[in-house]
Amino acid sequence: MRHIISILIENEAGALSRVAGLFSARGYNIESLTVAPTEDATLSRMTLVTRGNEDIIEQITKQLNKLIDIVKLIDLAEAAHVERELMLVKVKTNDTTREEVKRLSDIFRGKIIDVTNGSYVIEMTGTSEKLDAFVQALDESSIIETARSGPTSMSRGEDGLHL
Repeated sequence: MRHIISILIENEAGALSRVAGLFSARGYNIESLTVAPTEDATLSRMTLVTRGNEDIIEQITKQLNKLIDIVKLIDLAEAAHVERELMLVKVKTNDTTREEVKRLSDIFRGKIIDVTNGSYVIEMTGTSEKLDAFVQALDESSIIETARSGPTSMSRGEDGLHL
């Protein structure tokens, strides 16, 4: 099962490598990882996506909690949450395909952020499933490259990941 683990971590050199090292030492895979500073300059928020059964996820969270850099963590799979991912996709275009690609981008609520004679760069946010659906709707041979951030997420309601 897919789990999104949201972590408050001390904003110090080596903290990220200790988290990654914990995963690699135990043979667990990180599907995606995003890290950014929070409103508190001493802390960063890390959003980590991994897969595993309940026993594996419990082991991961216990091991993460033992790391000195970890201030607090929550497995968002256990709570109502909002999640979004950012994708940039560069698509080949020409006079005959330009309008079709623009229409498809509009349907998926994407935004064309760069235009050249032979390509569009489209920015899109949403769930991973929405972004996957957009890529599948495009002609595979028209995709030049894609860049995805991986999901970032937070719990819904009054509770949050804070001190």
